[in-house]
Amino acid sequence: MMSRDSDKDSNTDPIRDPNKDPWRTAPVIVAQIPETGLHRDLEADPAARRALADAADLREVTSAQASFDLRVVNDGRVQVLGRVRARIGQTCVVTLEPIESEIDEPIDLVFAPPGQIQHMADLIDDESDDAAEIPDPPEPIMGGQIDLGRVAADALFLAIDPYPRKPGAVFEPMTVAVIPEDHPFAALKVLRPHAEQQTVEPQKKGTDGK
Repeated sequence: MMSRDSDKDSNTDPIRDPNKDPWRTAPVIVAQIPETGLHRDLEADPAARRALADAADLREVTSAQASFDLRVVNDGRVQVLGRVRARIGQTCVVTLEPIESEIDEPIDLVFAPPGQIQHMADLIDDESDDAAEIPDPPEPIMGGQIDLGRVAADALFLAIDPYPRKPGAVFEPMTVAVIPEDHPFAALKVLRPHAEQQTVEPQKKGTDGK
């Protein structure tokens, strides 16, 4: 049976930079993952939500949760399956009105010891003829740990629409107002070109000065 580990404390590591790691959680120790696997649930607290909003230039993050299933596979690699869900506040790029958007992003990653990553990347390049079928290289296991908070934050950021629009909002092209023919200004519009073309000749004075 897969072990369950719920982590809702985002303040377990005060040394880390919140600008680089806005969703701060206790890391998973790879050596402690049971053979049956590990399940972990994350929920961002108010401080983490503010940090996420600042990092992604959002109005706000009203909620953010993530769930993960970790399983150790061959040669010390770890498969991480999960999903991140969030509700975020943005600004419509058309109307500039505040809007809210829902994030529901699946996660499917493989983590590997750093020494294996380059070798695995070379194998992928050699075996894949079609660029569309080339899988992503594995993520590095740093210090024997996996930072699920960073994984969740990265997935959330990648799922954000950079140009959010309010439903039904469309860009309207600029139009030039047309003056109707029966409008009082219409006569002025007709007279103006003639006035510009007319020139007033100076009156010649006679020999007597008149």
